[in-house]
Formats: sequence, structure tokens, C-alpha cells
Amino acid sequence: MPVPITISAAVEGDVDEVVARRLIREVGAAPGTVYGKHGKPALRARINGYNNAARHTPWLVLVDLDRDADCAPPLRQDWLPNPAPRLCFRIAVRQIEAWLMADAQALADHLRVTHRAIPAAPEDLDNPKSVMVNLARRSRRRDIRTDMVPREGSGRAVGPAYTSHLIEYAEKHWRPEVAAHRSDSLRRAIACLTRLVQERA
Repeated sequence: MPVPITISAAVEGDVDEVVARRLIREVGAAPGTVYGKHGKPALRARINGYNNAARHTPWLVLVDLDRDADCAPPLRQDWLPNPAPRLCFRIAVRQIEAWLMADAQALADHLRVTHRAIPAAPEDLDNPKSVMVNLARRSRRRDIRTDMVPREGSGRAVGPAYTSHLIEYAEKHWRPEVAAHRSDSLRRAIACLTRLVQERA
């Protein structure tokens, strides 16, 4: 059997790392080292270095759109107008939570909420992270409510174990191929990674 190609990655945070690894495996490649994980400003500061590395080996750089632009193309042009041929510079619209939410049945089962509670068009949400917290608030599981919803008066946007719950979901339950039907930016990310694999075949 042919040895799968290795794709390195750079991401904003821990949940993004799990998503990046899942997507790389999804297209039949092997995840390499995942860099970054110190937030968007740090990723932006190193984007040219990652782009230079992608002149020689395949790379995935994954960032959230957030409110930095109305849509992905202006942000892509601002960050990296001339991406290397072996770089997939992909932008989650508007946050990685939208990609995870796009597999509605899996998320509903994991959070123990009704399927109807999951937004049908997650990329249209202004703040998918806050929607994810509100979904957790409706969970029938007490541990999810306690872990993912911030304590009243804490001043935090998410609960103390929000990240670990999303990591567990992304690793064990999320189905990227299903989620891609409800997330165009995810579909494009999978298509870009597929192209990298096919070019090396």
C-alpha cells in the first residue's frame, strides 16, 4: 500500500487542532506537526513562514473568520495574497463551532438536545460559539450544562470545560463529510486537502 502523504498544519487553538487532524485523515493523508495554538494574532504573525514551508511540503492553515471581514475572500487576500501551491489556507465561517454544528444529528446526540434546536445554516450565525453555549444550556445532561456554560458572574464567554467537550465531540462523533453539506467553507477545505493528496498520488 502507498504511504499516505503527511500534511502539516497551523491553527488558532486546541479545538482547531483536532478539527485539522480529522480533516487531514478524512482525505487519506497523515497529520504532521500542528503549529500555532496561541490564538489568531500569533498565527497571523507567522503566516508567511508557513507559506514558505508550503513551497516544499503540503500544509493546512486554519483560521476563524470571526468579525474580521464580511466573508472569507477579503480576509484571505489581506493575510496571504499569494499562497504557495501546496498550502490550503482555509477560513472557517465564522468560527470553527459552525463546522462542528453542521453535523446536526451528531451534535444533538452529543449535547443531548433536540435535533430541531441545531441551526440549519450555521455559517449564517453571527457568533457560533455563543450559540453552542446556549445549546449546551439546554442539554439534558447536567455535566454538559455545568462544563460548557459559564458560571453566572464569571465574566467568561464559555464554561470551564467547554474546550474539552468540543474536543471529545470532534474526535469521536463529528462527521466532516456530513457537516460539509451544511458548511460551504468546510466543503472547500476538504476539497483543497483532497487536491493536495491527488497531486501527490
